[in-house]
Amino acid sequence: MKLSAMPQSRRDLLLFLTLLIPVFGVFLAMGPAYGARMSVEAACYAIIALGLTIQWGYAGQFNAGVMGFVALGGVSAMLLSVPPNPDFWNSDLPGELARVLLTLVAGIALVVATSRLHRLGVSRRIRTVLTVGVALIAYLTFINQLTPVASAIESQAGFIGGMGLPAWVGWLVGGALAGGIGYFIGHICLGLRSDYLAIATLGIAEIIKAFLKNADWLTRGTATVSPLPWPTPGAGELGFVLSRSIYLSITAVMIAVIFFLLHRAYHAPWGRTIRAIRDNEVSAAAMGKNINKRRLEIFVFGCVLMGIGGAALTSFNSIFDPSGYLPLNHTFLVLAMVILGGPGNNLGTLFGAVLVYIIWIMSAPVALFLMDLVVMAGQAWFGWESAGNLDSRALQARVFVIGLLISLVLRYAPKGLMPERVPHHR
Repeated sequence: MKLSAMPQSRRDLLLFLTLLIPVFGVFLAMGPAYGARMSVEAACYAIIALGLTIQWGYAGQFNAGVMGFVALGGVSAMLLSVPPNPDFWNSDLPGELARVLLTLVAGIALVVATSRLHRLGVSRRIRTVLTVGVALIAYLTFINQLTPVASAIESQAGFIGGMGLPAWVGWLVGGALAGGIGYFIGHICLGLRSDYLAIATLGIAEIIKAFLKNADWLTRGTATVSPLPWPTPGAGELGFVLSRSIYLSITAVMIAVIFFLLHRAYHAPWGRTIRAIRDNEVSAAAMGKNINKRRLEIFVFGCVLMGIGGAALTSFNSIFDPSGYLPLNHTFLVLAMVILGGPGNNLGTLFGAVLVYIIWIMSAPVALFLMDLVVMAGQAWFGWESAGNLDSRALQARVFVIGLLISLVLRYAPKGLMPERVPHHR
């Protein structure tokens, strides 16, 4: 029987059983410590991918700014978990920074109040002009006050440091911060459609990355911050295998809870409304559904999951490096996971996350092994000279492999290996 002709439940079971082969292959070939590390990273990417699949799969919102929300989760995990910096707190700098932040809050409140002037009878055109002007003045005032304080922090203390709280607190705050920024972005960008929304979110992600990379007073910029504490005992106490296994168990519990909640929401009236808006927005609006509110909700929920997954991944890697948030790794790799698994299918997203991450990690060593065989054969048969940069060439091979994988899936399984199963109600 062909795979496409099987009942979907049986096909899903067969695919997951087949997935165990490369998983066990990595453990056997690379060792249990490396396998445990790969499993934890794949689990963190699965959480991020679930955030994208509810945006794209549930509501048809193509978010190309995954990297930005992952970075917001990472910076939250860093700022809340690393120890406080005594050089900063034992100086006058906290008071000066607090005054700058109060200026920012006052500026935001003034912009919001100006944007509501149409309720007092002010025309919308005048309100828009006033809002843009007030926002510009507030921004220039904030930057003018922040620049000398930031320079003083960098010269006297390096950066502000963290709060010394448990790592899991940073994960929750990372999700809340990503959701809050997503709420703000959603008000601006969700009126756009398809490729315009993708371009807008990608640009915003680059802005977030640029800010984190250049705000040395807050993140140390390219100097990075490490080590970041774990929510569990580390390798120094339990060894690599056991410590990573415990970390994996925490991420597995998180995935189970998220999967349960998303499954219930998908089959609830809320989920049916979201799918109705995705499939036919005009008909959903004619039925009295609040289109903008529902689309904003799903965008925010997806951003929350991306922030949580990004925070868990940053804590596990034990380093915060703003330069490490690359669109290829944190946007298009996650996109490949959702495409391969099946947009709108939570189970398919988990399958795609694990499979794509295994391919991403193992394609470089496999490519290097094949290149070495070709070089050895060429030297023996044709007298070729060995290239000196095979390692870097093998590393780039994984980009080709992921691109080829996406092309094959779009050609032969455009709805993913586990397509969305839409329930029909009579």
